[in-house]
Parts: sequence; structure tokens; C-alpha cells
Amino acid sequence: MSYENVKQYFEHIGMGQRVMDLRKSSATVEEAAEAIGCQPCQIAKTMSFLVDDKPILIVTAGDTKVDNKKFKGVFHQKAKMIPWDQVETYIGHAPGGVCPFAVKPDVTVYLDVSLKRFQRIYPAAGNGHSAVDLSPEELAAYSNFTDWIDVCKS
Repeated sequence: MSYENVKQYFEHIGMGQRVMDLRKSSATVEEAAEAIGCQPCQIAKTMSFLVDDKPILIVTAGDTKVDNKKFKGVFHQKAKMIPWDQVETYIGHAPGGVCPFAVKPDVTVYLDVSLKRFQRIYPAAGNGHSAVDLSPEELAAYSNFTDWIDVCKS
């Protein structure tokens, strides 16, 4: 159902053709890059955390990792990922398909500045064999994000 919700969201804004239903798995950065035919760094991976017991998503470049010191500097607490078996309950998408589109209303979305160096990026589209072809500016426009943040390291 998550993929259908994301597809419908993009259809509604006139960009449904950008949503890709892939034949191969896109559940990991490496699998997604292979399935799409891009560099792993262009995969916009979406990571889910709890901050003050509320769900947040941080979308980052595929070649980065969250830097705990930077995370604490922004959110004033240690990074606490949502447990794998609870991600869908909090976010609305299962692991492997988590994206910043068509999420539950109480989810806050942040975009990491690591994405700004690319012309094209590919976040998931609600399941483990999907993606959306976007520019960083389009991601910002359509993700209902709160802010650009710097919480990653290469």
C-alpha cells in the first residue's frame, strides 16, 4: 500500500512518471544504485529516528553516515534509530522502502546537505523495489521537509 500512496501523491502533483517500479530490489543503497543504474552516492537514503519520542526522517546521500556528534549538536540528544520492527508503525513505510513522501502526519522530515552536490537523486518510493527520480530542489519541494541540516560524514 505504501508504494501506491507514494505513486498517487506524485500523480496528483503531475509527476507520476518520475516514480519507478523496479524489477530488482532497491532495499539497500547498493541494490538501488544497481537497479537504477546510478552511483550509490546518488541514492537518497531515508533514515528513521526518534527525537523526544517523536518520529523523524533524515534523508541523506547514499555515501554518508550519520555523525553522532553532529546529530547531537542539532537535536540535543544521541541518535536513536527506530527499531526495524517498529518503523512501519511510526512512519507508514516498511524498512527498505522508507521515503519522505506519503508518511504519517506526525513525522518530521529533514534533508541533509550532503544531497545538495547532485543534480539527480533517487529516494525510495514506499517499497523495496521502487525509487523516484528527483533533483534536490524537487525533493525539498515535494517532501514537506522542515529544514536542511548537516548531520552526516562521508
